[in-house]
Amino acid sequence: MSTDKNRATAAAILPLVGGPDNISSIAHCMTRLRIALHDRSLVDDEALRALPAVLGVVEDDTYQIVLGPGTVARVTPEFEALVEEGRSPRTSEPAVTAGELADRGAALKQAQKARNSTPVKLFLRRIANVFVPLIPALIGCGIIAGLNGVLLNTGWLPAVVPALAAIASGFMSLIAVFVGYNTAREFGGTPILGGAVAAIIVFPGVAKIDAFGQHLSPGQGGVLGALAAAFLAVHVERLCRRWVPESVDALVTPTFTVLTSGLVTIFGLMFLAGEVATAIGSFATWMLAGGGAFAGLVLGGLFLPLVMLGLHQALIPIHTTLIEQTGHTALLPILAMAGAGQVGAALAVYCRLPRNRSLRTTIRSALPAGFLGVGEPLIYGVSLPLGRPFVTACVGGAAGGAFVGLFNQLGVAFGATAIGPSGWALFPLLDGPSGLGTNLAIYAGGLLTGYVVGFAATYFFGFTRRMLTELNADQEPAPAAAPPKEPAMAKG
Repeated sequence: MSTDKNRATAAAILPLVGGPDNISSIAHCMTRLRIALHDRSLVDDEALRALPAVLGVVEDDTYQIVLGPGTVARVTPEFEALVEEGRSPRTSEPAVTAGELADRGAALKQAQKARNSTPVKLFLRRIANVFVPLIPALIGCGIIAGLNGVLLNTGWLPAVVPALAAIASGFMSLIAVFVGYNTAREFGGTPILGGAVAAIIVFPGVAKIDAFGQHLSPGQGGVLGALAAAFLAVHVERLCRRWVPESVDALVTPTFTVLTSGLVTIFGLMFLAGEVATAIGSFATWMLAGGGAFAGLVLGGLFLPLVMLGLHQALIPIHTTLIEQTGHTALLPILAMAGAGQVGAALAVYCRLPRNRSLRTTIRSALPAGFLGVGEPLIYGVSLPLGRPFVTACVGGAAGGAFVGLFNQLGVAFGATAIGPSGWALFPLLDGPSGLGTNLAIYAGGLLTGYVVGFAATYFFGFTRRMLTELNADQEPAPAAAPPKEPAMAKG
């Protein structure tokens, strides 16, 4: 039944994005189906938003349909199959002329491209493409690590603890290899060569090598070193493909790529990336320990705008580096408070607009995802279009972030063992030296603070009198239930 439902969702989406011939590529992340379109003007945005399974739509370098965690991973294969089945047998290009494509939606395309194709955003997007495929493994291993910690602290099932430790740690011990593989694939190299060069970083034998007057250690530089090593390998490989004769290309190119990139990695990149990673960890610790409340206020308050601009992708390597160093990232519980402020703001909008059925329906459908940390439907469907509620949602996030940051400043530090989940979904991933109960209580207190402040700020300051009048003017509230009739009094 679930397969039929997922195929039905895919079948409902396909004609609303212009059909199979309007699609040039398909991908998905944790929550969104990402589609590259030939002709943007063929998309019916309103009809897409009205589909029960669609939580919202976002425009970036691709057209992104928010389906939510779990659902998107099941709908995407069905969507890909339908696209392949429905393509024109003669060509995969849309069945329109070049002139029609140029005429329809040209201004919209140019504006969108100008907004989303800046060098910084393009680079951050490619870096995110390296790490996003790793998130499911990070989540799974993080939850197993948390479960193992509970068993270790309680003394339950001692025979199982070593097995769970191996399962949880195996991926993290080799994450550099996966980062190298994905980096080479993303930047146009041979993926396996990127993985081979990055594997040098985690090879135990590097402990016997001296570089810059000190012994290297396995894993030194971590994911940052793997990213740099694979990026270098891509460029070395391209150079070889350009100059090496085809007759010996299969022998010379891989050998020269791995040898050259490997030597630079061992005698340069591992040391430099290790210094950068250490600086990141030291700065994060100093920032939260010395100015935790203020740092939490700033991070929690600015995260929603970062998400809106796509700049939050720059934090993915930082989170991963912190997880490698300490076993958790202390930044993620603070940044998750932005989602709490968003939920509180949406609840206030719901209360302040009793006559606006459209917005109230959107909020009702998007709130469950919002509580689980999927904020895009509420951002793009509710607060951002209204303007002021987006600002007051940031205020709620800042308050929640300050709450969690304050406890970091007081010495009660904790973090998340994986990236990806947020909101209530982050509870199983919390870890820290103060104990599970304390970590859960502080995080829950931060969420509650974000909800309350986001609600209050939006309820009292999120609307002008004119906004309330206009947004409530055109729609009548749902008819109230008729009052019960009083029983007729007996005569006499």
